[in-house]
Amino acid sequence: MSLEANDYYTVAFKIISNVGAAKSLVMEALYAAKEGKYELAEEKLAESKHFFVEGHKTHASLIQREANGEKLEFSLIFMHAEDQIMSVDTITILVTEMIELYKRTA
Repeated sequence: MSLEANDYYTVAFKIISNVGAAKSLVMEALYAAKEGKYELAEEKLAESKHFFVEGHKTHASLIQREANGEKLEFSLIFMHAEDQIMSVDTITILVTEMIELYKRTA
């Protein structure tokens, strides 16, 4: 089964919306840690991971389809979705480290 044009947007926005929610929660975790609310920060990080994994699963399903021989067309919306995945992954790593630093200096 191949992807139709509207399906591309649906799949891309599913990725973007999930990782966008993950990014918002990661930033909320950082703000919570900045105020010394470390338990809340950890909860936000855990919640963000759920959204990130959902976005990543959708992305991985596309990779799997292409690896199985399906020709997926290049699109800017998919490129944007991949950019969002990578940036949220990086932001999460940095924020996790920053939270640890807040804990050490508290």
